[in-house]
Amino acid sequence: VQLVESGGGLVQAGGSLRLSCAVSGFTSDEYVIAWFRQAPGKEREGVSCIGIWGGKPYYTDLLKGRFTISTDNAKNTVYLQMNNLKPEDTATYSCALRRQGAIGCPPGYDYWGRGTQVTVSS
Repeated sequence: VQLVESGGGLVQAGGSLRLSCAVSGFTSDEYVIAWFRQAPGKEREGVSCIGIWGGKPYYTDLLKGRFTISTDNAKNTVYLQMNNLKPEDTATYSCALRRQGAIGCPPGYDYWGRGTQVTVSS
């Protein structure tokens, strides 16, 4: 199983970025894919996740508002649309996959990508 993030970069405050997480080597009817971020000197923080449970998708936005998670099943890719970015959003953003489905953003992920850097200048 591989998760590969892309789409990070340098953006001015107020700008937008769309991150991608390409998933390969995994097929299941139930799983959770989540986006996390970690800024230097800070703990890793959950951002958003999508859980497939009982055949239905459940979207959870932990930051309440500016970030939106979505999927393109045909491309096996999960996206994180980030709008109105702020300097405090600067971090390494990673996606992770949990083999068991759930509603919400549970703990315990089995596979992680290496991350993509997002830097927001003021």
